[in-house]
Amino acid sequence: MMSEITVGIRELKNQISAYLRQVKSGQTIVITDRGKPIGRIIPSGESVEERMHKLVRAGVINWNGKRLKPHAPTVINRGDHLVSDLVVEDREIDSLS
Repeated sequence: MMSEITVGIRELKNQISAYLRQVKSGQTIVITDRGKPIGRIIPSGESVEERMHKLVRAGVINWNGKRLKPHAPTVINRGDHLVSDLVVEDREIDSLS
């Protein structure tokens, strides 16, 4: 794995093409604002299909290359509230504490 390169916003804007070439070759760029890291540009990962083919070649899984058929959910919410409603309610209670 390559090491990270740190670059300020202004330098990145001025030399974006050069930095993107480095990312394309596998380099990670850490973007800073006044010396503090604020983000990263990382190389794009492999697709799901590429990873699946690697696992098949390694003998970890068996896969015929076809997509799975959609299926109905195994759990159905029968109550009046959604889980998301309960999470929001819990967060509101915590913020009052």
